[in-house]
Amino acid sequence: MTWVERPSPNHDDRGGAAVDLLLLHYTGMQSAAAALDRLCDPLARVSAHYALDEEGTVYAMVPEARRAWHAGVSYWAGARDINARSIGIELVNPGHEFGYRTFPEAQIGALTRLCRDILGRHAIAPWRVLGHSDVAPARKDDPGELFPWAGLAAAGIGFWPAPGADPGEAAVADLLIRYGYDPEAPLEKTVAAFQRHFRPARVNGMADDETRCLLSGLVAAYDAQKGECA
Repeated sequence: MTWVERPSPNHDDRGGAAVDLLLLHYTGMQSAAAALDRLCDPLARVSAHYALDEEGTVYAMVPEARRAWHAGVSYWAGARDINARSIGIELVNPGHEFGYRTFPEAQIGALTRLCRDILGRHAIAPWRVLGHSDVAPARKDDPGELFPWAGLAAAGIGFWPAPGADPGEAAVADLLIRYGYDPEAPLEKTVAAFQRHFRPARVNGMADDETRCLLSGLVAAYDAQKGECA
């Protein structure tokens, strides 16, 4: 894994918050150079702790002890200052606006190693390894439906559900909120964010049978593991 120091000036104090969340993004820009320049531009006021290019090079940008500015207006499980409690990683990818494409093996391999290092340093539960669209479903799509969440979970990074019993349409909103999604976000957008993460083959914002069963299984597994950790 090639490591390059590329410091960004865009960070501040965490305000005493402990790191308990790992947040993954894509850069959504036309080139790696443009993305790295923006993440280091003091006028842009955005940053991440790390950025990974498609060849697998890791750019270290903000010390983990500091708050990087990557999540924006966001929410997860009752918290709204996601930056204060998270490590942010940007994956170079043009995103939906500029020609979204699969994430290369070299990039995902480097990400897997980096995530394992981060999880070894911080008490981050598997269900708190999230995408930007999870914490900001009304305005973000990244890292998107091409991101290999299932493979990452199989490598011990993140959470992946087995289907459960169909809870019925009336339970969908409550189950999404119980897992951590924003209760104030539009339901269709939240369902789409859930699908991008857990049912990427078809992202339509509709709580169909398959989506409901996956959500039910996810929350059941979450409840069980959270109880074991209590």
